[in-house]
Amino acid sequence: MADYLEQFSFLPLIFTLRALTPICLPAYKGSTFRGAFGATFRRVVCVLKKGDCKGCLLKEKCPYSYVFETPVPEGTSKMRKYPYAPHPFVLVPPLEDGERYEPGQQIVFSLTLIGKGIEYLPYFLYTVQEMGKAGIGKGRGQYTLEGVRERDGREIFSEGQIKAPRPTSWKELLQGEPPEEVTLRFITPLRVRYGERLSDELQFHILFRALLRRVSLLFFFHCGGELELDFRGMIERSKGVEVRKSSLRWHDWTRYSHRQRSKIKLGGLLGEVTFRGDLEEFWPFLLLGEHIHVGKGTSFGLGRYEVVTGGEGGSAPAVVKGL
Repeated sequence: MADYLEQFSFLPLIFTLRALTPICLPAYKGSTFRGAFGATFRRVVCVLKKGDCKGCLLKEKCPYSYVFETPVPEGTSKMRKYPYAPHPFVLVPPLEDGERYEPGQQIVFSLTLIGKGIEYLPYFLYTVQEMGKAGIGKGRGQYTLEGVRERDGREIFSEGQIKAPRPTSWKELLQGEPPEEVTLRFITPLRVRYGERLSDELQFHILFRALLRRVSLLFFFHCGGELELDFRGMIERSKGVEVRKSSLRWHDWTRYSHRQRSKIKLGGLLGEVTFRGDLEEFWPFLLLGEHIHVGKGTSFGLGRYEVVTGGEGGSAPAVVKGL
């Protein structure tokens, strides 16, 4: 088994909140949670209380800079033309239809920390608590953090006490033989670029290119290693996997950017797609993608999918609640 399968680690967590006052949120809650999360994280950890990280002497060691504005190290072999590396977390907001939560009602969302990002778990927990005190959404509805558990149900935070987390390695996802046919259900909009534009269809090689790039960058910047793989060869072979069936559709979604002070249109693909072919070397990437998402906007929940089955998915297309 390749060493990199052990080295890539992640920590999927489920947060349970309890509304203290009425909380009003938009239909898709990812932007609201991500915006409040980032602003609160900066407020609670920034020593100099600066407006941005540019020119800050502490940015190389600052938790906020690492988590939200991950700097690209000087002399790096990857992303040299980009100011920031991918974030070491994926936040999945509540996906239910409701836009209003009454006092006493539970709110559940998930957060996955990746590689070195797992070390910052206490900062994430404290930030979520402080978000509840400051309030979120229209009218600044308040909540309390009731508990945090791992995907297997093990409680790692309750009544102010933290237990040591148990990260999952990429290797642990691999069980059984890869199928000849697999269905992926996209739960939140998928935004992938191919040929200098957003793709409105999903050939397997387009999906795999995006997955390979994301896994490679996360591994390099947050897991302390580099994937020694035949990237070109894998991409070429991925073209041999065919689309057997697809119910994907384009969905437009708009979010407000406080940084740009304007609304941004973020459309993406939703639904199911079934691929058929020799999936053996691509199978580990498909399984990991369930946890780390794929495409653009992953930090606020976009690009989330499920591996539904080794064959065709359900008869009805996937629907994102609240969209």
